[in-house]
Amino acid sequence: MPPRAPSIKFMPREEFASLSLHEKNAYLQDVTRQVMARRGEEFIPLSRDALSRLRRFYSRRSIADLRLEKIDDPDLRERLRIMSGHIYGKEIGPALESEIPANRNNRPPPIDDDQLMFFVPAITDAPIKDEMNLMDVAPFALSKMKRDGIIRYELKDSVITVEGGAEVGLATAYDYDIFLNMVSHLAEEMRRYRIAERKGLRPTLPALVYRPSASQILKFCRRGTGGKQYIELERALDRLQATRIKITNLSGGKRRATQSFPLIGRYKVISRTRQDKIETVEIDIPTWVYEGVVEPENRPSILTLSPDYFLIAKPIARFIYRLARKAAGQDQAFYTLEDLHYRSGAKLPKRKFQMAVRKIVESSVSDPLPDYDLSIVAGQTGLVLHMKRRRETLDHLGPSAGE
Repeated sequence: MPPRAPSIKFMPREEFASLSLHEKNAYLQDVTRQVMARRGEEFIPLSRDALSRLRRFYSRRSIADLRLEKIDDPDLRERLRIMSGHIYGKEIGPALESEIPANRNNRPPPIDDDQLMFFVPAITDAPIKDEMNLMDVAPFALSKMKRDGIIRYELKDSVITVEGGAEVGLATAYDYDIFLNMVSHLAEEMRRYRIAERKGLRPTLPALVYRPSASQILKFCRRGTGGKQYIELERALDRLQATRIKITNLSGGKRRATQSFPLIGRYKVISRTRQDKIETVEIDIPTWVYEGVVEPENRPSILTLSPDYFLIAKPIARFIYRLARKAAGQDQAFYTLEDLHYRSGAKLPKRKFQMAVRKIVESSVSDPLPDYDLSIVAGQTGLVLHMKRRRETLDHLGPSAGE
């Protein structure tokens, strides 16, 4: 797990409130510079939105507001002042940490992350069939900005295209977290169904509709539950519904029927908060996902992901982890950097993509990806990414169906 922000003495709220807007921004940028310097990282300025959120967070009242001016005893006032400073550090430190631009492979978990970890199902990726193997490529855009157009992969046994909506573009690596949440929910429901069936009961198959609360999705995906996250959630659902995967299987030299399917089906906002943010949403589970998980006569092959997958900060690093989970499994796998670039569907030029992969591999020494060690080695036709499962993670993940 990545280290928390180093201990820094934060400015009292009253003092911060007295600063001008320019001075507040300068102070927050300076604190960010200190945090990143102590980590040995190059300073990346906070964005305008991040500064705005931190200013609001810093100015809110909290338990640290002890009204020291009303305390007559100077010794008690000084002790409470010191305690107040410690409280502010514990409150503001994690908030600042979460806003610092990603310059690492992994981001820190949200402040309330531990609340749900005992209650969430195992994280599982798309059902794996010969004609629907979405872990061999990136079924989403490796970009934080809107990406239009089509991603086309011509593999030896199939042709896969990923097409986004005209207005909203392609789903992103972060939008795909919601897809993982949906698949994981269905897999957990099916696990309970099989347990009930073995007990001689007559359970009902899982519903074709998934109806989670927005906070359930955000907590499952290990995100904060601030206002921005709820706004992004609705945009992510739009992109997921608009993104379609088209696969033509070329196995054995014969073209089989082409299949086209969405990442999620229809969605509907069931309820909103007073602030007009999503409270509960209803998502239709696509037939290809439902049949792949629920198919009774042939248990599907679903790969379990590490819960720390959601803490991987960089889209390319997420793609590498998913590829490692599929190809390396319990052992190891090798991909040339050229093949990796092709399978990623990234718009980055080959040279810049390879530089990004090198940085991920270099930083993985001190900030490793979940479950797998990475290294770059020389191959016959160029540089190769070597992905190897860490021995201590074998018991943690265990084999999935089909492994």
